[in-house]
Amino acid sequence: MTPQEPQEMFEHFRLEVDPGQAPVRIDKYMSTHLEDTSRNRIQQAFKEGYVRVGETPVKANYIVRPGDVIRFVMPYRRRGLEIIPQEIPLNIVHEDDDVLVVNKPAGMVVHPGHGHYEGTLINALAHHLGLSQDADALDERMGILVHRIDKDTSGLLAVAKNDEAQLKLAKQFFDHSIERRYNAIVWGDMPEDEGTVESFIGRDPSDRLRFRSVDDEDHGKRAVTHWKVLERFGFVTLVECKLETGRTHQIRVHMAQLGHPIFNDERYGGAEIRKGTIYAKYRQFIQNCFALCPRQALHARTLGFAHPRTGAWLQFDSELPEDMTALLDKWRKYCGQMPEE
Repeated sequence: MTPQEPQEMFEHFRLEVDPGQAPVRIDKYMSTHLEDTSRNRIQQAFKEGYVRVGETPVKANYIVRPGDVIRFVMPYRRRGLEIIPQEIPLNIVHEDDDVLVVNKPAGMVVHPGHGHYEGTLINALAHHLGLSQDADALDERMGILVHRIDKDTSGLLAVAKNDEAQLKLAKQFFDHSIERRYNAIVWGDMPEDEGTVESFIGRDPSDRLRFRSVDDEDHGKRAVTHWKVLERFGFVTLVECKLETGRTHQIRVHMAQLGHPIFNDERYGGAEIRKGTIYAKYRQFIQNCFALCPRQALHARTLGFAHPRTGAWLQFDSELPEDMTALLDKWRKYCGQMPEE
């Protein structure tokens, strides 16, 4: 197995030890100074290596010294927005005391952000779990989602229901031990039945909403996608993509890099005719396909992870949503009629 590279960590809390501070264990110091964060969460953070002095992970028995900078880091950004619970229907495929798995529809934003302060998956989960939090809250319990999928991608997401589950699931994503498989409809006829794409992915400097493959780790993060063909339609292909890493827009970037952008992916060149004939009837057929599935044809179909409390392996599969199913049926019908075109 390829050694895993360090994942980017984001600072959630920072404590600067006063010059006159007497020697004390760091876990006790943090419990005293982070009153809104539970002792259990602090202990779990030590176990997962998320507490650092400067850049160095430390144990719970580390003795703080005057001038130490204590940092609580996590492999996802701090939220920093008010969370408003909203009664929004959720498609829950699994729930127990520690974890919940939800099947997100296309079109739903996962986290509140610029232009999307309500109606998000987090708003719906806050209502379902009976949680609420303002923008200045110190406790990050509303960081219940430790991964995300794009607004116009459908599929499965894991939700942590308590501190221990949150930290242990975050550690599995950090270690790339989560099982994630996607189904995508891509432009063109893939040249092989399976393959792997590996690159570094970074933000496109000419368009901050896009990402792209870059030359080295100084400009991006290592990304690996394994793909295999499930069904061929000549002008488009249904593929399964297994993520070894989980970078933003990873599958969308990698499929475009191969010259096979995801069907109707406007951001990466999939919302125009990339393969096919010049005839008006075919152009109209493609426009009808775009209308039938008015988003990138990408679905997070399989999600597997070790249960944060028991360690038992859990794996979930979701059926393709109606828009992608209808799109595939349309292509199957078209392929059967192609000699008549």
